[in-house]
Amino acid sequence: MDETPLGRIMAGIYIHIPFCYSRCSYCGFFSTTELSQRSIYVDAVLKEYQLRTDYLPKGEPVRTLYIGGGTPSQLTSSDLARLLRALPVAEAEEVTMEANPSDMTEAKLRAWQQMGVNRLSIGVQSFDDGMLAFLNRRHGSKQAKKVIRLAQDLGYTNISIDLMYSLPYQTMKRWEADIETALSFGVQHISTYCLSYEQGTPLWRLREKGVIRETDEDLANEMYACLCQRLKEAGYEHYEVSNFALPGYESKHNSSYWDGTPYLGLGAGAHSFDGKSRQWNAENLHKYLRDIMNGKVPFRRERLTATQQYNEHVMLGLRTCQGIAATDELVRKAQPYLSTGKLRIADGRIIASMEGINILNTIITDLMRE
Repeated sequence: MDETPLGRIMAGIYIHIPFCYSRCSYCGFFSTTELSQRSIYVDAVLKEYQLRTDYLPKGEPVRTLYIGGGTPSQLTSSDLARLLRALPVAEAEEVTMEANPSDMTEAKLRAWQQMGVNRLSIGVQSFDDGMLAFLNRRHGSKQAKKVIRLAQDLGYTNISIDLMYSLPYQTMKRWEADIETALSFGVQHISTYCLSYEQGTPLWRLREKGVIRETDEDLANEMYACLCQRLKEAGYEHYEVSNFALPGYESKHNSSYWDGTPYLGLGAGAHSFDGKSRQWNAENLHKYLRDIMNGKVPFRRERLTATQQYNEHVMLGLRTCQGIAATDELVRKAQPYLSTGKLRIADGRIIASMEGINILNTIITDLMRE
């Protein structure tokens, strides 16, 4: 029998805050620099929640809240407080706030703590000032280090930092220095991202013009292997392709994406999943505000067939350290990769090895149903 792709029915809420003071050169997420619309936007998100209270499974508690973006730390403390007071998250196990180091003042960090934020996701990206300038980040290495220590001193005990690799001009030595600096703080979670060139971004245009070149694939793989080895030595569990955590500090909210848990997405560009369909809001600030204030949620929906649900389960499950159940069908399809060690079977589950992760997209395609 196939393993269910739906996992445990526990609800989560994601809120997309699209506002940024300035745009980073690599970012392909929906964002806007129209900061004057922040308070009105919060009004709209709260109204959207009222319009969609029946979306989550009835009677299920809201287990996690994730406030992402954009740059959520661009919200004023009063607007953030209005959001958190109106949502049913008083008993949530995990309330995550994404933050840019340049926004993280002591006053804001204290205010977030009092509002119930118990997990920070800090967009460091690099501790190398040259790399940060190239990415058009607003902070420098010194500021990033300072706010991580400040958050720890104020009592935050669940901190994640983001790092990027395979950047133009980034050498192995510079990447190793970033890893060691990150480890020196002893944060509970590290998320890492291999640079991708999203169409339409400044970085994509520079590559198209030949101004910069993509990092050689062998070097990118070497950077990833170094990361995995060093974090393993430091006691981090590699629980998902891009995510590492000290034991017990895996992101509960993001894990729900990989195990098929339903979640509600609020805000322009936010995605939702109810177990059988995916829904996404319009990536247009003014359309979102106008439609919500008129009592209409501007969204599109895709109802997933049984085959699509199965394929998503394969695609997402193989990204995790738990893998997917080794059914007869999957073992048969996976044989070429099992025989070469790119996949392995442990405790009745198919799991990708380091070699397999390097070609994971190909493996996933071969294991999917047509």
